[in-house]
Amino acid sequence: MTIFRTLAIVLAIILGPSLSAQNWEFIKEKNGIKIYTRKEAGNEIKSFRGIMEIRTTMDRVTHLVGNVHNHDWWDENVKDIQILYFEENKHFKYYLLYDVPWPLSDRDLCVDATVTVDPVTGRREILAKPIENMVPEKEDVVRIKKYWQKWTIQPLDKGMVRLVLEGSVDPGGSVPSWLYNMVITDTPLRVMNGVKDRVEIK
Repeated sequence: MTIFRTLAIVLAIILGPSLSAQNWEFIKEKNGIKIYTRKEAGNEIKSFRGIMEIRTTMDRVTHLVGNVHNHDWWDENVKDIQILYFEENKHFKYYLLYDVPWPLSDRDLCVDATVTVDPVTGRREILAKPIENMVPEKEDVVRIKKYWQKWTIQPLDKGMVRLVLEGSVDPGGSVPSWLYNMVITDTPLRVMNGVKDRVEIK
């Protein structure tokens, strides 16, 4: 497994947003998914954004993306997941441990995710951020402490739904930012393809 794929594994979890940033820069489009990145003020690590519109229902998407109990489709390198708190369609917390191949150390993180729904438009947002001091850090595992992720799920006309995935994560440890920025577009593309495969109505 290459170092690039290894880093993509670390970045797959992916996450509150920076208040000051450059405009989004279009990078590529594949399988109907548009990928953008941008440089955040005071941070060498870029943020990412993926956008797609698919034929599906809000229920199908939120049942997959907005329910931490449905995690069997997450990255295959998740070694352990612990659901620490769950209030359906409102708030959940969980712990993830990632099996990262040599030469990098395993990574873990604690996530606090809040769900908000616009009662008028039906637009749903799931914002995740790190939790500190909830699960003790392990000596041989690098704790991911700087990240954010946000799913925006918007119902459209004619049975279509727009999904936007934005985020940034600093994997910590001795991972150079330039190498991170080389693989950052692979993460949202892979994650959103996984969602599309499971919820799109053909």
